[in-house]
This record gives sequence, C-alpha cells and structure tokens, in this order.
Amino acid sequence: MAVAAMSDIVKRYGDHRVLDHVNMEIGEGEIVGLLGPNGAGKTTMIHALCGLIRVDSGTIKLFGEHLSGTMLDIKRKIGLVTQEITVFEDLTARENLAFFGGIYGLKGAELKRRIAETLEFVGLEKQANKSPKKFSGGMKRRLNIACSIIHDPKLLIMDEPTVGIDPQSRNHILESVQTLQSRGTTILYTTHYMEEVQAIASRVLIMDQGHVIAQGSIEELVRNLHHEEKIKLEVMEVTDDLIRAIEQLGGVKRVNRSGSKLQIISQAGAGNLDRILSLAKRAGGVISIHADQPSLEDVFLTLTGKQLRDTKED
Repeated sequence: MAVAAMSDIVKRYGDHRVLDHVNMEIGEGEIVGLLGPNGAGKTTMIHALCGLIRVDSGTIKLFGEHLSGTMLDIKRKIGLVTQEITVFEDLTARENLAFFGGIYGLKGAELKRRIAETLEFVGLEKQANKSPKKFSGGMKRRLNIACSIIHDPKLLIMDEPTVGIDPQSRNHILESVQTLQSRGTTILYTTHYMEEVQAIASRVLIMDQGHVIAQGSIEELVRNLHHEEKIKLEVMEVTDDLIRAIEQLGGVKRVNRSGSKLQIISQAGAGNLDRILSLAKRAGGVISIHADQPSLEDVFLTLTGKQLRDTKED
C-alpha cells in the first residue's frame, strides 16, 4: 500500500514553478532517499506532503486518503524532522517532549511512557532534565528527532537531519532510522550526504528543477543509466601497440597514460576488463588492475550535472 503519493503536483511562487507536475509514491515500510541539488524543490515537496503549504494543482494522498486543509487525524500520523533545529532552548529535553507530545494529543500516563521511551531511543535519557543550551550539535539533532517521533508516527519525513554534526551522532541517527523502519515506520529521508542514502535507503528519488527525474533502487538506477566505468591499469611496460589495441576495443572511449599507469574510460557493461587484462599480459605483464563501477553519485551527477554537497537548501 502507498503511504504517500503525489499525482501531477504543481506549486508556483509567482511565475516560477517550484514543483512542476511531480509524481511520486512511497510504499509502506520503505526508507526512500530524496536527493537533489539546491533549488530542486525538495523542501517544497516535503512541505506540500505535510499539508504545510497548498499546491496549485494535482492530488496528494496520505494513507489512501486525499489530503485536505484539515484532516488532523491523518496529519497526526506524520512526523517531520525539520532542517533547522526547532526545539525550545529554555525548556529541558523532557519538557520539550511533553510539549510536542501534547500537541499530538498525548497526555497522562501515555505521555510519560512515550517521553521515557523516546529519550531512551535517542540516547538522551541521562540528559532528560537538562536544557538544550548545554547540548552539543549532535545532541540537539537527536532531541529534534525525538520531538518528531514522540507520537510514534506512521510516516516520518526527515529533512537534512544530520547537518553539521559529528560522525558518532550521525551513525547513531542512521542506526535509529533503520530501527524505526524495522518497527514499521515509513521514512522519507533527504540529505546532502550521498553515503547516507546508500547506507539506509531501499529506494531513491532524484529531483531537479521541480521534477522527479529518476526513481528506483540504487542498483536499478545504476543499471539503467548508460554511464562510464574507469579501469586503472599499471603494467611493466607501456607501448604504443598496447595503447592502440586497448583503444580499438568496443566501448573504450579513451585511454589516459601517466608513466606506467593507464586509465581506460569504457562504457559501463562493455565487459572490457578481461580483454584489457589479456592484452596487458601479452604486452609484458600486469602490476595491478582495478575497475571502478558506476555509483549513485555518478548517476546523480549525470542526471543533474550538479554537485550534491551544498549548504543552503531551496
């Protein structure tokens, strides 16, 4: 079942289409990685999906129901981890969770239970009575997540949840995301860190200029994209005959030489690794050979032509 779906969504600000006929679907229990360069429309799509902004046309469905302006029961099934930290610095961690839990209708013994469970889940039980003013960046990020999951949402939307934190906190958050999925939570995860998506996502959406331009598993995206592979070869002796023989192989685009080392750019899937190895052996011997297969980052750069790691989001 689709937990969330967008059909032909258009959102304009003035004459600019921030979302231009967006179609996407998130299945139950998935972790979907949302990638795109700055200005692609990712944050706008998230805000539309949460009902925080109205779209100009198209339909949004959450848990099988059309999203409208009210639908509080549906919206209470969603958690949003904002890109900016949105906790109260003058309240303790426990008081922050009590406030956000109250917004979602939790009270009494249930609220106390969820506060204790959530603090333990994000590793802040020992800091429960401390103010976020005294927290590190990673601890604040974990509290930010805690405030978004206090009500045990069925769909969790995470907008850049690991910006500017230490590796230990990042690993803790990624492990927490996978644990939430194992408990049945569906997650939409947007980030500027490609390795995070590769580590946790079951499927990927790539946006650019208001469009979803590609979607699928990482393996599907890499397989379906005609891309290059790089073969790095070091031989005992580089000869002009060897270079010409490699250049004549089908799928080879170019051969770069640096001393005894060759870098061969070949069409992905051309199957040239064994052929190049045979040619090099006949030419005098191989010191080393290595093939770099296309990656998710190669797919992203090919489709968008832009680097992912930037600082300011759309």
